[in-house]
Amino acid sequence: MLGTVRARFEAERPFAGVAIGACLHVTAETANLLRALRAGGAELSLCASNPLSTKDDVAASLVADFAVATFARRGESTSDYGDHVAAVLDRSPDLTVDDGCDLVARLHIERPEQAARMIGGTEDTTTGAVRLRSLASSGALAYPIVAVSGAAARTLADNRYGTGQSTLDGIVRATGTLMAGARFVVAGYGNCGRGVAERARGMGSSVIVTEVDPLRALEAALDGYQVMPMESAAEIGQIFVTATGNRDVIGREHFARMPDGAILANAGHFDVEIDVPALAELSEGRHRLLRPMVEEFVVGERRRLLLLAEGRLVNLGAADGNPAEVMDISFAVQALACEWLVRHREELAPEVYDVPVEIDREVARLKLTTMGLAIDTLSEAQRRYLASWAV
Repeated sequence: MLGTVRARFEAERPFAGVAIGACLHVTAETANLLRALRAGGAELSLCASNPLSTKDDVAASLVADFAVATFARRGESTSDYGDHVAAVLDRSPDLTVDDGCDLVARLHIERPEQAARMIGGTEDTTTGAVRLRSLASSGALAYPIVAVSGAAARTLADNRYGTGQSTLDGIVRATGTLMAGARFVVAGYGNCGRGVAERARGMGSSVIVTEVDPLRALEAALDGYQVMPMESAAEIGQIFVTATGNRDVIGREHFARMPDGAILANAGHFDVEIDVPALAELSEGRHRLLRPMVEEFVVGERRRLLLLAEGRLVNLGAADGNPAEVMDISFAVQALACEWLVRHREELAPEVYDVPVEIDREVARLKLTTMGLAIDTLSEAQRRYLASWAV
């Protein structure tokens, strides 16, 4: 599907003369997004949004084969990450394509004059969109940004099905644990949490959901899951996955209650959902790397808690992220949102915009076509009926 978008971009060149700076997971799927943008005439620069997700061979190929200025390497330090974000911004992008709002945050905090000159940007995560809406509500947002994370097509494919599958893939790859019969705790019943819960139940786990939102908690209960506070779930859970977008969801008080051998994983964007510093402090230095992406922390006398992927995104740190078919949908939304920003640059105020419904529908239509599927169309009589208030 993204190939179809790329072919049109190549013919129409909507990004001619436009520089795009991206902070994304450096994977083969991301490379295909960048190829589409480059086909449309964009000048590109890229840094990594997560040190554990970067594929070094992809980064090298982007530079050598596609002339994308790429600043990323697997396992990079926090200091290197900051330098790489700065390197992208030093290339004076007109558009930002963000995964976690870090390019936007750096522009607004350190480079307000540069931010004021931007055409627009896109944000790929729900967590980043929350940060952006906070910035906009304070009146400080300097340029228009499309919250790609809220697109219906992306939410369905990426969050629910993609994150659901790839999170379990990461846990199984890292630990080899048996899902069937496991007491599996999902913190947060948003779109990602729903996907994780569905996949865990499908593999035979007994799923428990923790929530702070009564509506989502009710939905989880009606979907057939146990619902309880994390304080209670901590005592009986065997596998824990956070997917809230908030910090300290699993903390010191929960570690103290967990059974021996509990597995801790994060499916939220930032590595703050599991309080790793508190876990390290409780272990009093008694921790070791058991195998790649699995750290053992000994708490109390002999209780061992297993932290996956350093508390970062487990689906990218311990696995390969969302399937390519999923990212095909997400990145098609990204590409078309960038085009929309450029085409409407003169009329857009510095606000956070939802993805236009026509983009959502176009992406769904294209994906159905690539799947060999067709749908019905309304007759003229049906259109009139739906448009009329009279029976």
